Amino acid sequence: MVLAGGGTGGHVYPNIAVWRALQSRAAGEGLPLELLYIGVRGRADETIVPAEGFPFRTIDAGPLRVGSPVTFARNMGKLARGVVQSMLLLRRFRPDVVFATGGYASVPVGVAARLLRRPLIVYLPDVTPGWAVRMLARLATRVATTSERALDGLPRRKTSVVGYPVRGGFWSADRAGARELLGLPLDGRVLLVSAGSLGAHRINAAVWAALPGLLDHCVVLHVTGAADLTAAEEQRARLSPEQRSGYVVRGYLREMPAAMVAADLAITRSGASTLGELPAAGLPAILVPGEYEGWTQAPNAEFLRDAGAAVIITNAELDRLAATVLDLLRDDDRLEAMGAAMRQLARPAAADDLARILEEVAA
Repeated sequence: MVLAGGGTGGHVYPNIAVWRALQSRAAGEGLPLELLYIGVRGRADETIVPAEGFPFRTIDAGPLRVGSPVTFARNMGKLARGVVQSMLLLRRFRPDVVFATGGYASVPVGVAARLLRRPLIVYLPDVTPGWAVRMLARLATRVATTSERALDGLPRRKTSVVGYPVRGGFWSADRAGARELLGLPLDGRVLLVSAGSLGAHRINAAVWAALPGLLDHCVVLHVTGAADLTAAEEQRARLSPEQRSGYVVRGYLREMPAAMVAADLAITRSGASTLGELPAAGLPAILVPGEYEGWTQAPNAEFLRDAGAAVIITNAELDRLAATVLDLLRDDDRLEAMGAAMRQLARPAAADDLARILEEVAA
């Protein structure tokens, strides 16, 4: 089996969760299983996937939703090269099925799979499909998605709603053990700030501005992204010794399942992974949707907000971030209700359901 798609953690981690489920199922049934991950150079998958110990190959690809005609033409060239590179990899590997999780990184592999008449399963992790999933869904043998809201943008007759597959650590972690693992106090409030795999400078800056007030009420575990790590460490150095111990900074955190289970409240973007990871941890959240050229994370945030599990603050409203955090941390009943609503959205069987679909198509 070939797994493809990446660029952001929200598209990489479903592949990893499904991979683990496939390995578990194959071991239980005594069946041989060979897997290959195909991703893009210089993106999150190139760091995350090899660290998980999986075989990884890269191809060329680039986003087509860009403002510059020159960049568009250049990325079209990358896409064409990526299709050729994918065809060479697929001919050599000869997979029984290809699994693509969306994003521009999955397009060359998906197109190559159909050109070579290999079965293609396309998974949409977000609430609404982007251009890549819309195109690949037409070519796909089967389609799967996270929520019922996505069905209007997908071919219903071949689409299954399975939820968002998360890593096993979310189901096995406990609060006390997670806090001990991360060196956090066993009692008191913990606020998790996660800038996502691409980083989010505007969120980071808003948190830094609010730090003195926040640290009087909670420990702040701040995962900044690599680009802002130095700036965060400088901010920490300016704090008083008492406050400094309550501001924990990481550029990247592999133990994110533990961080979410340990926290009482999160501040984060609303990329695809929030649809599975926040529910798995039962973690209430303040969501700040990312706004990018040609697309937005707002539909994901609205899905969680409408379920009563999160509140939304836009980039333009970040000046009220601190007040929103403090209002929630002071309201135990509301936090508990949001956490319960978040847990109602969890789909523990998502990875296994996707693995089963892959096995059925590959048989």
